[in-house]
Amino acid sequence: MEAGLFTANNVWMMVCTALVFFMHLGFSFLEIGLTRQKNTVNILFKNVFIITVGLLLYYIGGFNLMYPGDFNGFIGFAGFGLPAPLNEAGTLDLTYNEGYTYWTDFLFQGMFAATAATIVSGAVAERIKLGAFMVFTLLYVGFVYPIVGSWQWGGGFLSSLAYGEAEGFYDFAGSTLVHSVGGWGALIAIYLLGARIGKFGEDGKPKAIPGHNLPLVAAGVLILWLGWFGFNGGSVLSADPELTSLVLVTTCLAAAAGGVSAFLTSYIRYKNFDLTMFLNGILGGLVGITAGADQMSPNEAVIIGLLAGVIIVFGVALIDKLKLDDPVGAVAVHLICGIWGTLAVGIFGAMAGFDQFLVQLAGVGAAATFCSVFGFLILFVIKKVAGLRVSEKEELEGLDLHEHGMEAYADFHAHEN
Repeated sequence: MEAGLFTANNVWMMVCTALVFFMHLGFSFLEIGLTRQKNTVNILFKNVFIITVGLLLYYIGGFNLMYPGDFNGFIGFAGFGLPAPLNEAGTLDLTYNEGYTYWTDFLFQGMFAATAATIVSGAVAERIKLGAFMVFTLLYVGFVYPIVGSWQWGGGFLSSLAYGEAEGFYDFAGSTLVHSVGGWGALIAIYLLGARIGKFGEDGKPKAIPGHNLPLVAAGVLILWLGWFGFNGGSVLSADPELTSLVLVTTCLAAAAGGVSAFLTSYIRYKNFDLTMFLNGILGGLVGITAGADQMSPNEAVIIGLLAGVIIVFGVALIDKLKLDDPVGAVAVHLICGIWGTLAVGIFGAMAGFDQFLVQLAGVGAAATFCSVFGFLILFVIKKVAGLRVSEKEELEGLDLHEHGMEAYADFHAHEN
């Protein structure tokens, strides 16, 4: 490859890596804004823990578990650490990939790895023991995420799953392999944890527990939208001008359509303009387009986003009806819209067809089974051995004081539930 083109591709991938890293600030703002002030330090601590430990886990073994080379299609391991590919001169082999270096590949993929646990962090906010969450993160990011990723991106059985005219499961940037993996973990976790005190009344009806800072929520979502330029744009794996620009257009149109349809659906259903539904609709549109952002026309991207926004409103209502407590709407956004986006590849775009739809459905089922079973085993063992949930006193007084001995706003006190 021409040196200038290789450099341009590599620089674009590094920019996208930085944008995906920036998404962790967006997740942090979103989660602390939608929860109560007394748990702010706890949520920030978890998010910083995720990115630091997630990168180290991916370095130790996750990268080589996800990209094991030749393997049986289900699980393989290329060894510990990062043994860089060298050429005959003993320097880094720049023919490792057409678009970017080995180091850039590791760092870009490592940023994705930590996202799966971040999705869980918001769902379990305000009542999980910090130690329990840490152990879960170590095992889920260290093993579950890279194994599922290897099935598709590592050349495993999903990538070659054929049926009729369909020639493999397709997930461009991770509607299933990232978002649904995190979403299944979140669903299992909130089921085993139970709802926050006061979330459901004696009549069983859900009660609103308002977040303490909606401006931060809005900032978080806008940062996440910006970060998705790297999340989806970088998944082109080069700076190809035509495909990269198409991906960014479909990504943005789906996000915009998701936000608009969510607030309109929410208004029709609840007769108010709900900002949180509006913002989660944007995220639902982003998650929904992620599996097929390179396969869709602008019109199809808008349709996918519009339907994702509707799914958000009814998905949040469904979670409440099941008496599950998800403070940030992570299950509706990342799991339900992740499933929708994955199936949409078989309905719209260049790969549309009944055969492809069935293959997409099979991929969703495989990820659901593996993540649910292993997520449940991890959390169930933690629950039996050390406990998942903080005490009632700790929950009522806030995790910041009990887990961390500090407050996020030391000179500001507001009345809280």
